[in-house]
Amino acid sequence: MKKLTIADVAREAGVSKSTVSQFLNKRYKYMSDETKARIEQVIKELNYQPNGLARSLKHNRTYMAGVIVGNLEYTLSIQSIRAIENELQQYGIQVIVCNADENPDKESRHIDMLLARQVDGLVIFPTGQNAETYNRLVEEKFPLVFIDRLVEGVNTQSLLLDNEMAVKIGIQELTEHGHTRIALVTLPIGEHRITPRVERVSGYKKGMEEQGLPLRQEYMHSVPREEISATLDRLFALEEPPTALLAGNDIVLAEMLQFVNARGLSIPEDVSIVGIDDAQFAHIYNPAITTIRQPAADIGRQAARALMSSIEERDSAVPIIYRFVPSLVRGKSVRSLNGV
Repeated sequence: MKKLTIADVAREAGVSKSTVSQFLNKRYKYMSDETKARIEQVIKELNYQPNGLARSLKHNRTYMAGVIVGNLEYTLSIQSIRAIENELQQYGIQVIVCNADENPDKESRHIDMLLARQVDGLVIFPTGQNAETYNRLVEEKFPLVFIDRLVEGVNTQSLLLDNEMAVKIGIQELTEHGHTRIALVTLPIGEHRITPRVERVSGYKKGMEEQGLPLRQEYMHSVPREEISATLDRLFALEEPPTALLAGNDIVLAEMLQFVNARGLSIPEDVSIVGIDDAQFAHIYNPAITTIRQPAADIGRQAARALMSSIEERDSAVPIIYRFVPSLVRGKSVRSLNGV
């Protein structure tokens, strides 16, 4: 059986080969709805399958993009990846997802592998420790978008939450319920100062100051996951233990909830808790946990669109930092101390 070509589709649809090519590449700007419908119908009737290799060679593209996440455990990572993939598939681009496990060497190997596969662009949740590699890509005008983190000395398109605002919202919610002894626990900031953790600590300090509350060093902790339980033990052993806890991200929140269960504590009677990053488990926990939501799907979609813009107009990409607004999702994990 003769292999069908664009020319066969064009002849049956009564349009030019160029018009069919524009349809296959999802360039509908100057195409009427009637023409689109006719071409789509002919493609279905003929069961035409575009030649992906020929398309790649013609456009000097592979129609593949790489996504490297710092840690697949984060709620942000999972939700953003799904949105990125859904968005890029609309442009006929397949996504290769890699997990760096917060390991810069692993991240570097993933970058090398994806470049060897000649992906059209990269979306990276950067570990922050491969600045030389990132800058080389920027200098070569390779399409590159960062999510969730900034890297000092690297100017590319970056999309992330307004982390300081997120913590301030949490503190305001707690103070409105009468809490003044509020502790913050985050994962380690790290040698390369992981952006959300740095900014959330900064937001805590500013938020406490704005509420007229004293900063107590013993209420601020940035520790590895395996040390969170012991840190909470020390917090509750203080002469004035905190009445409320702010979890720096969803991993910290999970550890806090395990600690509460293990110690037989009750939320919110014994301690109030607010989480940052809107993990699904926070809403099925009993009681539902109040969280600060970041719009992960919106971040993913915008990252995909920024990447597509860079791919299609390589020389005109402008390095910008775009911050998304967090929002409060109230549960039943905050006890009111007003009037107590």
